[in-house]
Amino acid sequence: MAVILLEKTGLVAGTLVQRYKRFLADVQLADGSVVTAHCTNTGSMRTCWEAGDRVLLERAANPDRKLEFTWLAVARGDGWLGVETGMPNRVVAEAARRDALPGLAGLRDVRTEVKYGSERSRIDVLASDADGRSVFIEVKNTTLKEGSWGLFPDAVTERGTKHLRELQAMVREGHRAAIALFVHRGDVDRFDAAREIDPLYAAELDRAAEAGVLVLPLAVRLVTSPENGDLWRLGWELTGLLPWVRRG
Repeated sequence: MAVILLEKTGLVAGTLVQRYKRFLADVQLADGSVVTAHCTNTGSMRTCWEAGDRVLLERAANPDRKLEFTWLAVARGDGWLGVETGMPNRVVAEAARRDALPGLAGLRDVRTEVKYGSERSRIDVLASDADGRSVFIEVKNTTLKEGSWGLFPDAVTERGTKHLRELQAMVREGHRAAIALFVHRGDVDRFDAAREIDPLYAAELDRAAEAGVLVLPLAVRLVTSPENGDLWRLGWELTGLLPWVRRG
C-alpha cells in the first residue's frame, strides 16, 4: 500500500492567471488579489497548465525573498500535477531510505548529490544494495502528456543524454544504475521517451536499458486535503511503476 513519503502543509490555493518568462506565474487568490509566484520548472511545461486552473502555492520561509510564493501543483482533470522540480529528487531519496522505491528493493546508505563519472556530473541518489554494490539513481521530472502516455523530455536535453551515458559507464564498471522517470501527474497510465521531441535521448534510453540500466517510470500520486481555514496540505506517494510502452 502506498504511503505519503513527503508532505507540505500550510499551502495557499488560488487560480492561475498566466505563466510567463519561464520563472513566473500570476495567481489570483481567494480574496481577489493577484500575486506573482516563482515557477521552478523552466521547461516548456506543455500540457501542464491552462489559465483558470486551480493551483497550490507555498509561502517562502524567508520574508525577504523577492517572490513570496512558490508554485507547487496544479489541478489537471481529476487529479493534480506537480510543478516544483525539486520534489522528485527528495521523494525518490526518501523512498530509497524507507526501502519503498518501486523496482529497487533493499537499498541502504542513501546519499544525494554525489559527484561521479567522467563528465563531472552529480548523481541525484547514490545508495548501496544488499550485496554492497553501489546503486546510481538519476531522477527526471516527467510532466509531458500525450494521450495516455507520460513522456520525457519536453524539450531537447543534451544534459539528460549525457546522464544516460554516465549510467551505462557505471554498469560497465560493475555497479548498478537506474533512471527514475518521476511521472509527476496521475492522469497517464504508461510511459515512453518523447521520441519526436528528442530522438537522440530516446535512442540513448533504449541503449541504456539494453546495457543493464534499470528504467523505472514511477507512478506518482499527489494527495491534497484542506487544513484549518483556507490552507491546504499536499503529499507525494509512489504507487508503483508504469509500463514502458514504446509508441509507434
